[in-house]
Amino acid sequence: MNYKEYEQKCMEIRTRNDVYLTEFREDLLHAGLKDKTIDRHCKNVGFYINTYLMREEPLEMVCGTYSDKITDFLGYFFIRKCMWSTPDTIKSTAASIKKFYHSMLQRGHIVESNYSELTSTIDDNIIEWLNDCEAYNDPDTPNPFDFF
Repeated sequence: MNYKEYEQKCMEIRTRNDVYLTEFREDLLHAGLKDKTIDRHCKNVGFYINTYLMREEPLEMVCGTYSDKITDFLGYFFIRKCMWSTPDTIKSTAASIKKFYHSMLQRGHIVESNYSELTSTIDDNIIEWLNDCEAYNDPDTPNPFDFF
């Protein structure tokens, strides 16, 4: 795939993602959440599906449920590449992603096995990710990502 094809594919996926994010926003409004909370959830999810999932190859929203993608995002990329990463932002982002994919499940955009894989991966690894983030942000603690 050349760069022009890559950009075209990303634009097509982002257009579909806009629909998913609009539906997610509607579900959060219907649940009675405040605008500020809704905006935070949509921003967190938008970053995941429109930035992270597009960085190496254009990936559809459903690919965000895969264990390797969510693990790399929350357990490595987010900690190392996002200057705003803290244990609290990891928890908040994980919660937003779980809510989003639950909405997508309820609307029939993903299947139960996708949602189960996502939630079990987050639940099984969140403590490790929080600890790694805390260590990474502490200059007095050895870098958990420094393998050499």
